[in-house]
Amino acid sequence: MNNLWNDQDPASRSSQPLELRTYTSNLIGQSDDLVLHGGGNTSVKVKEKNFFGDEEEILYVKGSGWDLASIKPEGFAPVKLSVLKRLATLTKLSDTDMVREQKAAMTNPTAPAPSVEAILHALIPYQYVDHTHADAVVTLTNGLRNESELKKIFGDRVLFVPYVMPGFILARTVFEMTQDIQWQNYDAMILMHHGIFTFSDSAKTSYDLMIEYVSRAEQYLHESGAPAKVATSQGNGFGLNECLRLASLRKEISVVAGKPMLVRLDQSAEAIGFSQHADVAGKISHGPLTPDHVIHTKQLPFLVQGENMNSLVSDYADRYEKYFSDNKTDGLSCLDRAPRWGVWPGQGLLAVGQNAKFLRVIGDISQHTTKAIQWADAFGGWWALPTKDIFEVEYWELEQAKLKKAGSAPEFEGRVALVSGAASGIGRACVEDLIACGAQVMALDINPEITEMIKSPQYMGMVCDVTQTAQLRECLIKGIRHFGGLDMVVSNAGIFPSSCRIEDMGDEYWEKSMAVNLTSHEKLLHVTIPFLKHGWEPAVVIVGSKNVPAPGPGAAAYSVAKAGLTQLARVAALELGADGIRVNVVHPNAVFDTGIWTDEVLTKRAQSYGLSVDEYKRNNVMKVEVTSKDVARLVSTMAGATFAKTTAAQIPIDGGNDRVI
Repeated sequence: MNNLWNDQDPASRSSQPLELRTYTSNLIGQSDDLVLHGGGNTSVKVKEKNFFGDEEEILYVKGSGWDLASIKPEGFAPVKLSVLKRLATLTKLSDTDMVREQKAAMTNPTAPAPSVEAILHALIPYQYVDHTHADAVVTLTNGLRNESELKKIFGDRVLFVPYVMPGFILARTVFEMTQDIQWQNYDAMILMHHGIFTFSDSAKTSYDLMIEYVSRAEQYLHESGAPAKVATSQGNGFGLNECLRLASLRKEISVVAGKPMLVRLDQSAEAIGFSQHADVAGKISHGPLTPDHVIHTKQLPFLVQGENMNSLVSDYADRYEKYFSDNKTDGLSCLDRAPRWGVWPGQGLLAVGQNAKFLRVIGDISQHTTKAIQWADAFGGWWALPTKDIFEVEYWELEQAKLKKAGSAPEFEGRVALVSGAASGIGRACVEDLIACGAQVMALDINPEITEMIKSPQYMGMVCDVTQTAQLRECLIKGIRHFGGLDMVVSNAGIFPSSCRIEDMGDEYWEKSMAVNLTSHEKLLHVTIPFLKHGWEPAVVIVGSKNVPAPGPGAAAYSVAKAGLTQLARVAALELGADGIRVNVVHPNAVFDTGIWTDEVLTKRAQSYGLSVDEYKRNNVMKVEVTSKDVARLVSTMAGATFAKTTAAQIPIDGGNDRVI
């Protein structure tokens, strides 16, 4: 374990305890072998004057919702130390009441809520306290459950605490254990199956101790034969058939969850290597690395075996329901029965979540869990806590309270869209609107800038010539592997050729318009329909043109292609309706905030009509300007619940065109 303390960093030389606390917290957060996604917590004790000028001791402890890697001073909750210590003397206190009393003892009501382990931090009589869920430490406490064995590794300056439920019960247990101890004889405290605390009156020393004790655990694992690098493999290949299986699996998981879910396939060499283990089913059957993970991952993962995805997921759901029935207490309601991670032999690890954030969290946890499983093989493997203990954390009253307070999700959370012609104009606006509505978006365009166009975990930009079926299929496989399936297609790619009368038109001019404005859309439908059949409320929205109902001279190649595209959409609606796939068309007109409408072109066109540029932009019945964002909003609406029972519709968005009317 590398020690990241840097004497040259100005933050390391700060004289302000909270700034030093922030610095070492950030150092801890930089290592995902110590903490993952909001895990762990840190604190510092300071003396401050209150409103009346009286001096009192305040515990600044990591606030709820903050990650150690990015926490700032305002991310720590200031709580009166005397109140926290007094709470520890109570023999009984529900975690809900504990949270309320901790909030009431805060000196700044606008600060984040204190960590549920604030009382435990208060009990440790040192200024700086660090707590992590270090992989190496938890791996050892899951396997070497004899305290004497652990003392051989960590030494006599460590206090070992048997596993108890996090929250007040844990704080009370430590309170009772430490009434008569001499704290100066200890540098650290290890919580079985949970993690490690280090402490000191020096921020640097507390951090150094964390690195030292975790390094001892890593050294023991190495000396026991744990691999420095876990098994790796190149896998069995992932083609169209595997891609369709993944989409089918994702649909069945979504049905069991009762909402659209995302599934990401991790095909790193490490993930595939683990998936090919001869006893992979046994390796994943013992439970989570630490009980904290169960909130994200559920008790056990699933194994992708056989061809019947429906049976695979329903069997998991049945096992989960039995797990709940066997352990439930009065007042608990069963969470959704869908899995959150799994192993696909020969293909890698699967993460399941309702949005990109959860996919990342669950993916990272599964990677660390499988690494720890292989480490534990070196000394006989680990055995997680009894099922009852795992269940108590998953159905913890504080977690239940969070679920009840959770607001409604964005309309397209958990859903996946594909947009063609996505690098500019209407296509880009559609991507942005879909992301704003919660969707994950595969964006295709021939422009190389598409790959970096939007910085969002919901976005995946891919260079693609949409006239080439092989490229479309390759991009679709990449996107399905990343998001798990496909629910919405916005078929938007197109070109607007310069004006040309029929008698002057060459073959190349005509054929290029047909290839991009018509045939590419047929190719896109051809490759996406098999996946849309496994989609959640699947919908296709095709971007047509005003030229379909009202063509103009000099635009034959464009108008005929768009008319053919509209006819293609009507036939697709007839063919796909029985599969629940809706196909609708929008017909925009005079959308001027696109690449083809430069200031020069707009000025010339407006002058030809005897209008100003502003008048030309609003040259419609309603005298309004139609923008790409307006079209995108209509596209998203047509893909959503408002049009859930509409197919084969053609809707203009043009401010009212007198020729169409």
